[in-house]
Amino acid sequence: MKVHKIIILALALCLLGCTAWFLFEKKRTSLDPQVNSGTLEFYHDFHSVHISPRTVTVWLPDGYQTGEECCVLYMHDGQMLFDSTTTWNRQEWKVDEVLGRLMADGTVKRTIVVGIDNTPERLRELLPGKIQSYMDADDIEDPAYALGDSYLKFVTEEVKPFIDSLYRPLTDREHTFIAGSSMGGLISLYALCEYPEVFGGAACLSSHISIAYLKDFTDDSDAAADAFLRYVSDMMPDRETTRLYMDYGKAGYDAAYGPYQERMDSLFLSRGWDEDHYRSLAFEGHDHNETCWASRLHEPLQFLLGEK
Repeated sequence: MKVHKIIILALALCLLGCTAWFLFEKKRTSLDPQVNSGTLEFYHDFHSVHISPRTVTVWLPDGYQTGEECCVLYMHDGQMLFDSTTTWNRQEWKVDEVLGRLMADGTVKRTIVVGIDNTPERLRELLPGKIQSYMDADDIEDPAYALGDSYLKFVTEEVKPFIDSLYRPLTDREHTFIAGSSMGGLISLYALCEYPEVFGGAACLSSHISIAYLKDFTDDSDAAADAFLRYVSDMMPDRETTRLYMDYGKAGYDAAYGPYQERMDSLFLSRGWDEDHYRSLAFEGHDHNETCWASRLHEPLQFLLGEK
């Protein structure tokens, strides 16, 4: 009997410890963003064997119940998605407002958003590593610079299993998507090519296809851009079962993206992608910032998550 009591006590303490750890991981801090629609759950210091720890934020739509059949959208630069009062530039994507409204209207499917924070290594983590095999060695300043493959292992091997286990959404590729802007757009397309069995679609806003200004990686950004296009040509996912949204603005920093996006469009159209699976838009007056991305966020959300 005494042994049984000891075992029961040990189990109780173990459960209490696990519960305390779980609650600690989800604990809100004064610096965490607030939302106008749905709820946020935070996993600070989310550890990885592939990259440095960071915060992972989960946005749940109003009325969400664990195990609900819903889609999951993974988004980069998680700290910029929900609340301008907590961002460095006082801008945000307005994900909760835009997606919440579209779901309330019945325009898109019920969806969980998983925001993955960036770190000081952002440029390295969002740079596709395998483009190096399409470049001359003399054009690469640092072969160890690109961490995109490690970052995507973090997303697919660590974050996604955690989300699937804890929230129990729909886990197949037809209901799993990835999205980002600038370097986040670049890595989202790379993810679609590298993990076609995981992601059924991607939204790539203002994608940094030019790969300019990454001097620690290469002094020849045109060679890197050409390499990325060749990589995509070789690794393009199935056009019948995949959705890809791309766009750019025609003002400010974004204005330089036009020629690169046109080359990408030509590549996909030459391979027979139709408008139901490939969408590319250009926006007059839109610059390279969260305010502009928020104002057109409904376009990729409807394209990827639309009720059809």
